[in-house]
Amino acid sequence: MPIKPGSNFDVDAVMAVLGTVGERFQEGTPEDEALRIAAVALLYIRDREQLEDYREYFRRFFVPATESVVAVRSFPTSEEADVWLAQGQGNEGDLVRIAGKGFRIIRERKGSGRMFLRTPLPDEMAQVDEP
Repeated sequence: MPIKPGSNFDVDAVMAVLGTVGERFQEGTPEDEALRIAAVALLYIRDREQLEDYREYFRRFFVPATESVVAVRSFPTSEEADVWLAQGQGNEGDLVRIAGKGFRIIRERKGSGRMFLRTPLPDEMAQVDEP
């Protein structure tokens, strides 16, 4: 089974490939040691039940930065977004889309609440670049 960057790779398939590659190197060489470290690290992640977190971390290395920037929520109007935020939804730093435009949730300068700061999303920036 091929291993594709960004896919939900199968740990056992990766381990099999590492084993095949490892056979090319004499035991005790730096290459042999590096492959062992990589294999054990992958097993450790799986045994600690953190494989999904690692897969997401792995994907980020192969996905262009602009594709990894996504809005956590979209709203047709600013009124709906304001109600959502007032209900305590969303986290500081989250990106949202309101009426087709990007915003980031930030803390208010005065007070303890949160507000939206206009932050263009990658697709908006691409439209500006197009003739």
